[in-house]
Amino acid sequence: MKYKTEFDSSLANELAQKISDKTIVIGIMGLGYVGLPLAVALCRNNVNVVGFDIDQSKIDKINAGETYLKTVSSDAVDEIVKSGFFSATSDPSFAKDVDAIIMCVPTPLNKYREPDLSYVERTMQMALPYLKKGHIVSLESTTYPGTTDEIIRPLVDSTDLTAGEDVFLIYSPEREDPGNKDFTTSTTPKVVGGENPEALGLGCMLYELVVDQVVPVSSLSTAEAVKLTENIFRAVNISLVNELKVTYEKMGINIWEVIDAAKTKPFGFMPFYPGPGLGGHCIPIDPFYLTWKAREYGVATRFIELAGEINNTMPDYVIARLREALDDKLCKGIKRSKILLIGLAYKKNVDDTRESPALLILRKLREIGADVEFYDPYVASIPKTREYPELTGLKSVSEDEYKNGSFDAALICTDHDIIDYAQLFKTCELVVDTRNATKDVVDGREKIVWA
Repeated sequence: MKYKTEFDSSLANELAQKISDKTIVIGIMGLGYVGLPLAVALCRNNVNVVGFDIDQSKIDKINAGETYLKTVSSDAVDEIVKSGFFSATSDPSFAKDVDAIIMCVPTPLNKYREPDLSYVERTMQMALPYLKKGHIVSLESTTYPGTTDEIIRPLVDSTDLTAGEDVFLIYSPEREDPGNKDFTTSTTPKVVGGENPEALGLGCMLYELVVDQVVPVSSLSTAEAVKLTENIFRAVNISLVNELKVTYEKMGINIWEVIDAAKTKPFGFMPFYPGPGLGGHCIPIDPFYLTWKAREYGVATRFIELAGEINNTMPDYVIARLREALDDKLCKGIKRSKILLIGLAYKKNVDDTRESPALLILRKLREIGADVEFYDPYVASIPKTREYPELTGLKSVSEDEYKNGSFDAALICTDHDIIDYAQLFKTCELVVDTRNATKDVVDGREKIVWA
């Protein structure tokens, strides 16, 4: 699909010129795992950026040239602060001095597993008093089809401005993959949807300032559906391989060997890998955004909901395997065992614990009465979460403590590359591996139980 770069509206043409000559100023609201990498990428392309976050401690760190994310280095933050292209603030009045507002805020589920768009609404309401003619407003947060039209547009229209004429609405889903060294913000194609041809054209031009390839789509809702589809695809396939893991375990077949052999087929197969459950800010959450919205249209998304059920049972399956292994190999119950969880982040080589199944496993083991600690070189202590307030502040054991400790069992939840897995076999009498992290360990393999 092609997009316009010349417009009937003088307002759109003025914005297009600002984008072309890089005099445009972009405001990014939300400086987390999505917003901060985007700010770095834009500034490195000599684009002026104002970053906004309600957390003043983050702003203070950024303006001091320091990072608070493992996935963005302090050197990168210091670089953009000193470049003159970047500033950070917690004052929402910044919005009056920018030409484009990009919102990168969380869209979690509430306790009823329904979409919680309060962050999106509050962020837009903070910008609303400073909205002006000629603003581009882009939402990057993952959400259900119709969100921009149903939430953002009415807020814009509640002012004396009109969406589509005075303010140009865009939806462009974030595609960050923390810890992925092969694809960056700039090298990952960017899907863009606009409310009309002018908005689409301006949105594509805007994102071409920072990404190698933009992918225009026909509507806002289509763009919103793209991100959901990407992550539902992953969630469904992960649930399939998790179910296969449980099935093959009963048959005495190693799922990891099966996948390694199957992926040698050069067509018709794509490898997905099992684990202790789903984590992260997207895959465990996004499918429920669509199932919730589908009910409005009287559609039952049975396949997606079944995938969610399977993935949600995996922490209990892992604990059951741990219980069996302790009984079979050590003749011990969980209550009488000292257990070390390896890895608390939701995926390897990052510090992000959002929706991590390891948190649920930790809680359940504590409730059972296990003497359980965790070791994660990326997570020094458990951050505050809505779901696990009682775990806030629990600290990781040190590297020396995990290497010299007398643990009965190690339960590998996250397969960080820098962990010395061979050492676990010396430290623990039993190693329960949910990630195939110990595949290269030679000595002591009789201690391994797969889960």
